[in-house]
Amino acid sequence: MKPERLSHARRKEQTRERLYGAARTMFLEKGFAATSVEDIVEAAGYTRGAFYSNFRSKQDLLTELLRRDADEAQADLQAIFQEEGTPEHATARAIANFVRSYRERECFPLWVEAYLLARRDRAFQERVHALRHEKLLQISAHIQTLLTDCDNALPPRADALALGFVSLCEGMQLFSLCYPPNATDHA
Repeated sequence: MKPERLSHARRKEQTRERLYGAARTMFLEKGFAATSVEDIVEAAGYTRGAFYSNFRSKQDLLTELLRRDADEAQADLQAIFQEEGTPEHATARAIANFVRSYRERECFPLWVEAYLLARRDRAFQERVHALRHEKLLQISAHIQTLLTDCDNALPPRADALALGFVSLCEGMQLFSLCYPPNATDHA
């Protein structure tokens, strides 16, 4: 029996997925600046043409990787708030999710590299800031839901709490990147 032939759209999707995977691996191993388009296509088993038929630049590819990471984090958080239980249980699950995310989410170094690149590239800065703004709005909405459900009127606004919480999580992730695990035992 002859194997089913994939449609053009399906082949293109598979190519993009392999390029995403290769780029993610290479960016995490070598860093964004040290990874060339050639490194990515070689790891994915494609040519430069395949890369440029899917992405305009490495920055575009990095932006898509960040969007995927943000979407995954949002889906995890959304699932927590859709579970049954009291607002207090939702809060506990959300905090546990952030702690797990802090320890397990591999993509944080990509965000750090994106923030550094954004300092020097105005167009890229706009894309990264848009992703971060979207993330803050989503978290703010969840916090607002918790505040409303708990009938606790906290003085800070939900958006201020979201910014503080995301900043705390990112700061802890940055700390864990800079120091070995046993260094945090005494902190």
